[in-house]
Amino acid sequence: MKDAATKLKLSVEEKYSQEECEVILRALDFAIKAHDGQKRVSGEDYVIHPILVAQILVDYDLDESTIVAALLHDVVEDTEYKIEDIIREYGEEVATLVEGVTKLDKINFTSKEEEQAENFRKIFIAMAKDIRVLLIKLADRLHNMRSLKALSRPRQIAMATETLEIYAKLAGRLGISKIKSEFDDLCLKYLNPEKYQEIVELVNATKEDRQRLVGLVVDQLQTILKESNITGEIFGRPKHLYSIYKKMTDKNLTFDEIYDLIAVRVIVNSIDECYEVLGKIHNRWKPIPGRIKDYIATPKPNMYQSLHTTVVTNYGQPFEIQIRTHEMHKTAEYGIAAHWKYKEKKDVSGSLDEKLSWIREIMEEEGDLRDSVDFLTNIKGDLYTAETLVFTPRGDVISLPAGSTPIDFAYKIHSAVGNKMTGALVNTKMVPISYELKTGDVVEVITNPNSKGPSWDWIKICKSNGAKAKIRQFYKKEMKEENIKRGKQLLETEAKRRGFAFSEIMSKEAESAVFKKFSFTNEDEMFAAVGYGAIRVNQIILKIIDLYLKNIEKNKPQEFATVAPKNVNNDIGVVVKGSTDLLVKLARCCSPVPGDDIVGFISRGRGITIHRKDCPNVKGMEQERLIEANWRTSTESKPFAVSIQIMARNTNGLLVEITSALSSLKTQILSFNARTDKNNKAIVNISIQITSLSDLETVKRKLMQINGIEDIFRANN
Repeated sequence: MKDAATKLKLSVEEKYSQEECEVILRALDFAIKAHDGQKRVSGEDYVIHPILVAQILVDYDLDESTIVAALLHDVVEDTEYKIEDIIREYGEEVATLVEGVTKLDKINFTSKEEEQAENFRKIFIAMAKDIRVLLIKLADRLHNMRSLKALSRPRQIAMATETLEIYAKLAGRLGISKIKSEFDDLCLKYLNPEKYQEIVELVNATKEDRQRLVGLVVDQLQTILKESNITGEIFGRPKHLYSIYKKMTDKNLTFDEIYDLIAVRVIVNSIDECYEVLGKIHNRWKPIPGRIKDYIATPKPNMYQSLHTTVVTNYGQPFEIQIRTHEMHKTAEYGIAAHWKYKEKKDVSGSLDEKLSWIREIMEEEGDLRDSVDFLTNIKGDLYTAETLVFTPRGDVISLPAGSTPIDFAYKIHSAVGNKMTGALVNTKMVPISYELKTGDVVEVITNPNSKGPSWDWIKICKSNGAKAKIRQFYKKEMKEENIKRGKQLLETEAKRRGFAFSEIMSKEAESAVFKKFSFTNEDEMFAAVGYGAIRVNQIILKIIDLYLKNIEKNKPQEFATVAPKNVNNDIGVVVKGSTDLLVKLARCCSPVPGDDIVGFISRGRGITIHRKDCPNVKGMEQERLIEANWRTSTESKPFAVSIQIMARNTNGLLVEITSALSSLKTQILSFNARTDKNNKAIVNISIQITSLSDLETVKRKLMQINGIEDIFRANN
């Protein structure tokens, strides 16, 4: 701990003013005092962690408030000190950063996944206000990954997976390639240690040959710069282990087949010199088609700019060469952190806001998602998705997720453009709105001011979370009444499908729990949220069914009590096992008849409903509420209603023949409906009265004798 604290003090004294040093070192003493006696899993003093997190950020030259917040980032969560103590000692700015990084208070989450997702949601909200929150969090996770060997194997896997899925992607999105690359390599080390070690050994075995080849290429490039009278730096960069691993697995390559293990970088003073050097390199060596990329004219979303080309050198070895300016190199290495590391005299706050606009876009797009798990899922989608670069008619470059459609393009331009879109032109030709855009396409949106707005089906067509969120937002704001009706209907239908009445299970207790979980203030808000798709139907239904069943278990009525198995007779001829005086009735959805395999479903307040075992509704029912049932063995024959569906060619006199056949069997018809489908096939639905399955088989055999009838089967209502 002393060594780490001493190194931090020396670094701070070297990089910060005397006044800033005093504040940072006071925070260091505060952290040491606050964490006194606490130990990490490795046995080290706990305070070593915030000290090394602060050191990472000092190396990036972050400002004084960020370093202080890094030193104190675990104080509120893990010690007796409160956020008010931070405010009193170090001010609101530091306290806001500490609060942004601090995990949520331990509240009753339904799952570990939900707790993790809500913590990430909190971080995103905080970083949208101040990006330094995320920079502290990245440094915090980087030190945890560096010391991961102290944890158990399951925790190593869990943390490495989370880091690879989220933190590495965030570091990449911020353009901080040094942190992203270290995250990637450390995650590979713990998620696939055998492959990691194999690649390390292969890289080390060929290290001398690669270095010798790099030296020859660098000498050639130095000659090119000298002949062009250009001053610049040239150096080789070994490929990171995770990058090698991805090429071997994604492209099914062997190590020997990866020729760009080292990229050579050329750093010059201006953009014009970048393009001049590229031309001279292509004049000296033959470029490989498809391997020339201009990220200067079309920067990556994380602000990365550079020219990439892969050439075949006169040594017979393909080499990747990257050409960029000094300014581009700073951004490529340090991303958003370069704003602090390379301070300029001019005001760059506007530039910083522009670089961070993607965070605000994400928060605007995902802001309507009340469920934290959905929020995190969408954020992962935003970070993972490969990009497609398309152009507006004016030549502006628009970055979209791979697979995007004109709908995504329209909403990327502006919500009003998407809401009024009626069509699109791609490369001057009309295309369907489901057309998949390709890099280089020129896209023009056709709008109509009289358009009533987007179709709800567009959500299934578009690719980007942003477009989907804006369509939902339109439905939320512009069609509130329709959403309320639609949401209520969806909830009632899903409850019924699961064997419940929504009005019965939506108790005051359930309402209170759902409102608290999703921050609803009234029932209409809940219906509207379901109606416009911000909350899934099952998120509500499963929650209230769970509460309902727990309440039943807690206040179990006598009729649900376990009793000695005995037969219960009733007037529908069914024997129910393990129940006493409950009402027993046949389900109308599947209309079981004697001979069908059946099962009972206990429905509070409505007795026991008998279903066929193959009834689709049974699959969604709570297993603990199903009860064994059988038909009573008896000579009595009681009539039952059963529905059948007849598929036939649409011939003249078909319906007359069907009714005549049923009449000849003295079978009573309860209902009769006929229609034709798009292929002009006749579909006839009939409800008839029978006493057993054998009666039904007799009816089917008789009807199948009619010319034109192709199939007959039982139908669910």
